[in-house]
Amino acid sequence: MDKFMERAVELAAENVRESGQPFGAVLVEDNKIVSEGVNELHKAYDVSGHAELLAIRRAQEQLQTNDLSGYTMYASGEPCPMCLSAMYFAGIEKVFYCASVENAVEAGLGKSKIIYEDLQKTKGERMLSMIQMPLDEGEEDPMKLWKMRP
Repeated sequence: MDKFMERAVELAAENVRESGQPFGAVLVEDNKIVSEGVNELHKAYDVSGHAELLAIRRAQEQLQTNDLSGYTMYASGEPCPMCLSAMYFAGIEKVFYCASVENAVEAGLGKSKIIYEDLQKTKGERMLSMIQMPLDEGEEDPMKLWKMRP
């Protein structure tokens, strides 16, 4: 097994021993570990406290950048839709993972699969109701402000 994946899996196993979920992540650039993370939902009561997101946050804070183009993520489990989206936003170009979403379902951790399936539906068919509320006439439009900035 690749040394970076080995580290991600080691972090995941250690997290399980500490009452956390079996997810660890390692963010790499130029064959060096830049940051690491484990799911910390059990510590911080924060559903966004996933291993990959924490590794991304730590790297961005340390490097003072939002752009992680050229970086590679190694994750002990296939990233959930939230983590995958964050990787797209950060510009991460490659992800290696060990356990699949199906493996997570077998272990009793099936939300990712449900969300991936739900995202394939139209907005009106999804479990989460999304209702657009357009601005009223005369209200300041933040999107126009953004577009007009110098």
